Amino acid sequence: MTDSAARTPASILFVADAPESFAIYKDSTYVMMREAQRRGLRVWVALVDSLTRTEQTGVQAQVRELLLHDLPLPVAAGTHPEWFDVAAGGDAPLWQPLKDFAAVLMRKDPPFDTAFFYATHLLAQAAREGARVFNRPEALFGHPEKLSILEFPQFTPPTLVTRDATQIRAFWREHGDIILKPLDGMGGAGIFRVAQDGMNLGSIIEMLSQDGAQTIMVQRRLPEIDQGDKRVLLIGGEPVPYALARIPQNGEVRGNLAAGGRGEARPLTDDDWRIARALGPVLAGRGLFLVGLDIIGSHLTEINVTSPTCFQEITWQTGCDVARLFWDGLAKQGVGG
Repeated sequence: MTDSAARTPASILFVADAPESFAIYKDSTYVMMREAQRRGLRVWVALVDSLTRTEQTGVQAQVRELLLHDLPLPVAAGTHPEWFDVAAGGDAPLWQPLKDFAAVLMRKDPPFDTAFFYATHLLAQAAREGARVFNRPEALFGHPEKLSILEFPQFTPPTLVTRDATQIRAFWREHGDIILKPLDGMGGAGIFRVAQDGMNLGSIIEMLSQDGAQTIMVQRRLPEIDQGDKRVLLIGGEPVPYALARIPQNGEVRGNLAAGGRGEARPLTDDDWRIARALGPVLAGRGLFLVGLDIIGSHLTEINVTSPTCFQEITWQTGCDVARLFWDGLAKQGVGG
């Protein structure tokens, strides 16, 4: 693939998990790809572990071009139909410099582990070589999703970040009902609640902190979680007007969809707008084009920047086409026309 072939018509590279693994009935990257193809863009995909830099090519990746099938939407929940053919790069390795693409979209799911961290550094180097990467790689590794909220204490619940068991116990005694979570988790993995009875607090601290070797986050539990943990999307600093409230089910502490939560799309509340309008310009100014704010009641609990989701749930429940808003926003950045 030559440079001119990569850009005419514009080619978009998604750095993501293997497309064969997508649960397309709910995957946001899938509908991003569909909308890109609808606009006449060529859709390419690469895995994080293929990112490589050589002196001759700069940062490159092993890529495949996908041709998406025109499946009726929404795809039935829980189904996994065949959804793409490989147009190029399927039979033999096809390596391409990232700077040859009109845009590179980093859509690799967390955890934000060492492999992810080094991938963002390679993407930053690709940007220095001329690639246009969304979200900006330096902003990705500068905004760990749990810790980024500490910059905005006016919106957060009482929060402790520590590996010290004594401090955690003191925080629990002060607040009585707390949530403990690892700093590198996703989808609600590893989140625990300890209520006023203190049941299992010691063992939870030992497990999450690995006996004091690992820093964790502790927050006062917000009773508004029973009405949902809202995902508010920012595109180019602008809030999408609907949020997806992830509502815990069957006695669960967590509302995350991956943990069995029920997703209910709702118009943004006044508090949602207030938080989103305050953070949107700040984060967009740092190169964070797509952001997912997690809001419980009137409190900000996470800032998701790696691969924010909930596009499909909001679209099918409200008619607000989030993927189209996403590409409209990128068009304002000169990507995709």
